[in-house]
Amino acid sequence: MFSHDIIKKRILVVGANGMLGQRSIKFFARQENVQILGCSIEPEFVFDNIDYVSCDLSKRESIKKIVYDFYPDIIINAAAYTNVDKSELDRELAWKVNVKGVEYLAETCRVIDAHLIHISTDYIFDGTKGPYSETATPNPLGYYGRTKLASENALKISGSINTILRTNVLYGAADSRPDFVRWVINSIRIKNNIRIVTDQINNPTFVDDLVQAISKVIEFGKQGIYNIGGKEFLSRYDFTLKIAEYFNLDKNLITPIETKELNQPAPRPLKSGLLILKAETELGYHPHSILESLALMKRELNL
Repeated sequence: MFSHDIIKKRILVVGANGMLGQRSIKFFARQENVQILGCSIEPEFVFDNIDYVSCDLSKRESIKKIVYDFYPDIIINAAAYTNVDKSELDRELAWKVNVKGVEYLAETCRVIDAHLIHISTDYIFDGTKGPYSETATPNPLGYYGRTKLASENALKISGSINTILRTNVLYGAADSRPDFVRWVINSIRIKNNIRIVTDQINNPTFVDDLVQAISKVIEFGKQGIYNIGGKEFLSRYDFTLKIAEYFNLDKNLITPIETKELNQPAPRPLKSGLLILKAETELGYHPHSILESLALMKRELNL
């Protein structure tokens, strides 16, 4: 009569308060026979009904304790030091979180045979000849990209069960985390003029599509590198126009500029984006179109 004592799949979400962390938890919490633990650097957690522990990825012993106490089957690493410009200055912290933290997670995964799903970025490329496939040669322009590439390389030699999901321009609904779409909407609705670059090309990724990809990786037990992105390749400016059109915003408040006019500390890859054929073929990954994604966001957030 023990057949009904279903063993639960235990999922640890690192970076649980971020946009991807929140959406992952929302998705997996609805599934049967899943036990979730969220962990993030903040003392407080956005969800009341999910187990949570505050964690600092740069502290090896505390990470080990959290992992060994919970003993997850899956770790989703949605945590990162993602401020591209600050990474140029705050190099030590960026390295500790983005590289050492990943090494600590991989180390514990190897010990308990957990599957580590790690999120990477198109910033590992220089943006001269995108969109990029999984086998394209990385050449990061800035320190943030260098840390993300180093974390991929650390995983490859870690001996852990791992999957790297590269993504770009993540947007979608999440509590208290305004994304690019909501920034555009909120700015234009209060009549702010926004300057948007015409020379950065990507295929923006709807966060719930990335969650679907994570779910497929778990379902099929896939390892290796997969690019996850949207269907449409377009400039940030054209993406902004689509948002404005969909939400009936005043397009006259959107000023087209070139990246160099922003004088940012970190260089940006321009002709970028990620080819998603491998994920479509091997994971059955089917991203929403931008308009479908905006419709879902509008409904959920009453935008």
